[in-house]
Formats: sequence, structure tokens, C-alpha cells
Amino acid sequence: MNYEMQGKKAIVTGAASGIGLAIAETLARSGADVAIWDINPQLDNAVARVAALGVKCIGLKVDVSDAAAVAAATAETVKQLGGLDLAVNNAGIGGPSASSADYPLDGWDKVIAINLNGVYYCQREQLRYMREHGGGSIVNMASILGQVAFAGAPAYVAAKHGVVGLTKCAAVEHAQDNIRINSVGPAFVHTPMVDGGLPAEVVTALESKHAVGRLGQPQEIADLVAWLLSDAASFVTGAYYAADGGYLAV
Repeated sequence: MNYEMQGKKAIVTGAASGIGLAIAETLARSGADVAIWDINPQLDNAVARVAALGVKCIGLKVDVSDAAAVAAATAETVKQLGGLDLAVNNAGIGGPSASSADYPLDGWDKVIAINLNGVYYCQREQLRYMREHGGGSIVNMASILGQVAFAGAPAYVAAKHGVVGLTKCAAVEHAQDNIRINSVGPAFVHTPMVDGGLPAEVVTALESKHAVGRLGQPQEIADLVAWLLSDAASFVTGAYYAADGGYLAV
């Protein structure tokens, strides 16, 4: 599907694989030049895949939990692409599995640093640029766990709830700057983090929690993100959109 993004310049964080890569490819197929930010060793392969779609694609190794690195990478992206119109703050990790009483503090700090602080640092730089250059559109990657609990993942749940909140706040603050900001809440999706990080029996159990009886595919999330970024969603801001196969309805 073409979301008519010819001439647009985009950042997608955490885009070396999984949902992020599907988003980067979808934006490229719609004509956008794309900067892929990641620390994943697959970064160069992802850049090659996206560039093969006929757009300019650059790859930057960026730790989104480092505010100074995010600021520098934003400036470098603007320099190389020639601007910034669209951004998807997707980089994240799962973190340890433990109850709230027993959750390791170093695990808490790392999950919050990447999944919440990292989204804020990226959004902050994007807003500053877009405010001075006529506007833009941002999507922050939340989760269904930005709405409900999941035992054993207090840091992840807290971070994703935070992402929903900071998205709403920024959307209200910057609507008059012609900047739209929304969040997307995927349920469990077939990504390297899920397929490579969870036993098969756990994946099977998770399938039953979705009304459709299966996990999602990265492209199903990418299409929602691309629509929210596009001019077709010009009246949509400050919203949270679940893409969850009925998880929240079960």
C-alpha cells in the first residue's frame, strides 16, 4: 500500500529488524527517505533492504538512552537526509521477568532508560526540529501493556504506560505547531524478541489470549503506523491505537 510520502524524510528507531524494519520498508515503499537508528548488528543489512526500494536510506548506530547521542544523531539525520518530517520511536527491550517485589534494580533502570527515557529523548529532539520547520508527524511505540498489566514485567508495563502519557501530553502541547503525535499498542507479534526469546509453549499460550487466535505480523503494525504518519490521518493526534488481534477485548 502506498501512503503517499514522496519527498518526506523519516527516522525509525529500533528498525534493524522486526516491527521497526517493517515500518521502515513501508515508509520507503511510499516514497520516504529513511534513517534507521539501531545498535543491532543487523543494521547494515536493514539499510540495504530499505535502500533497495529506491529511496535514500542511512543507518546510524544510536543508543536512545543517551540524550546527547540522540541529539547528535538527529542533527546528523537532518544533515544527510535534508530534513525531518516523520518519526517513529520504536526502539525497546523486554527486560527481566520477575515480580514487582523481586525485580532487579539494574533491570528496572535499563528498561526505563530505553523504553521510556529513550522515547522522550527522541521525541524531544524531533519536536524541536519540527516546530521550527513547519510541523511533522510522530508515532511512539507503546504496547497493549500500555493499557493493562502483565505479570512479571513491571518495568516494561510502567514504561509503556508512560509512553502513552507522554504522547498525549506532547500532542496537546504541540498541536498548534502543526505536529501530530500518536501512539500504537501492538499485542504480541512475531518478532525476533518474541520468537527468539520465548519458549514455543509460551508463544502457543499467548496465541489464545488474542481473539483472532494468533500472534500478529510486523507488517500489520507497520500499516497502522504508516497511516497515522500520513496525511490521511490529518485529524488524528494524541490518540492511542491498539493493534492487538482482540487481546484487550478478551
